[in-house]
Amino acid sequence: MKLNKKILAAIIIVVFIVSSLLTITGLYFLFGFNKYKFTDTARFFTALRLVQTYYVKDVNEGKLIDGAINGMVNSLDDPHSIYLDQKLYKRLLEQTEGSFGGIGVVMQYNKENKTVNIISVLKDTPGAKSGLKPGDQITAIDGASTNNYSFEQIASHIRGPIGSKVTLTIKNNSGSNNVELTRATIKTATVSHEVLKDNIGYIRIGMFSENTGKEFTDAYNDLQKKNIKGLIIDLRSNPGGILTSCVEIAKQLVPKGVIVSTVDRNNNKEVFKSDLAQEKYPIVVLINKNSASASEILSGALQDTKAATLVGTQSYGKGSVQQIIPLDDGRALKITIAKYYTPSGRSIDGIGITPDVPVELNLNGQTDNQLETAIDTLNKKINK
Repeated sequence: MKLNKKILAAIIIVVFIVSSLLTITGLYFLFGFNKYKFTDTARFFTALRLVQTYYVKDVNEGKLIDGAINGMVNSLDDPHSIYLDQKLYKRLLEQTEGSFGGIGVVMQYNKENKTVNIISVLKDTPGAKSGLKPGDQITAIDGASTNNYSFEQIASHIRGPIGSKVTLTIKNNSGSNNVELTRATIKTATVSHEVLKDNIGYIRIGMFSENTGKEFTDAYNDLQKKNIKGLIIDLRSNPGGILTSCVEIAKQLVPKGVIVSTVDRNNNKEVFKSDLAQEKYPIVVLINKNSASASEILSGALQDTKAATLVGTQSYGKGSVQQIIPLDDGRALKITIAKYYTPSGRSIDGIGITPDVPVELNLNGQTDNQLETAIDTLNKKINK
């Protein structure tokens, strides 16, 4: 007896689904997924098998899994939780180690309208040689609109293997054009320092990487040998970085007590403290709308403990802690695991830190008016 083709197809699908469910059930109990809903796990694997079996074209199974994980993380609606494929994970590791293939520009991101602008170009780098200028807006990377990326993803896509090429679409007063750049080794000292007028020490922290704590200590010790009267710490456009590096610096500046505390989903609390007996100098900290994460932890601790006066504009408002969890074959998840709180118990997530002395940067001026305000504010503290 011949079976109707439709009935035969239905039987095949039913057998296929049942066999898939049996396989999933075995894996489910084998790996102890008892915390998760069985039906959700079954639904995922069934959809995967159906796509693999019936989609009209051959599919790359690895690409399917990458897409599924990426979609899962994106559904969290958290711009700081991202799936790192092999390229992005490698670039992130290079960034935290302080040496990477890049183009040598410092960028500023406006989270309201998702625009990214170049605010400075390092000398003798691909960016400088290609004629990129402060104020240029980057609208696309290799043809993909920057509106599709978070700021971290934009930075990761611009970086890459040394000698490889990247094409940026640049918009400025002259119009829009594509600029092809060849990535080169960009060695980043995250801390710079100098003595300003009135014998004021100045330390600029660009980001918090693995070496930033040591770099800061060296700079701070050097300034102390020069008999400075006070200290300005510039955290403007500092996107943050490694929490432990921030705490290492805070222990040299924040008076004895809490620096920051983190609280996870189960209300487990971890507290980082300073044992500094007494502040050595009056301090002023510069912040702006792109001062985020670890830079907000440092500035918030100094503000709450009255150890510093903050000058500039409202900070970014990233009050969460991320952990990088390696997966298989050079992939990883960067996922938010906790919220952090300043010494007074403030959560600044989505709010930011309000400076004690608000001052907008005058982009048309010949001098850095925010820095000048910081110097004046510090002199008043010194001469009290």
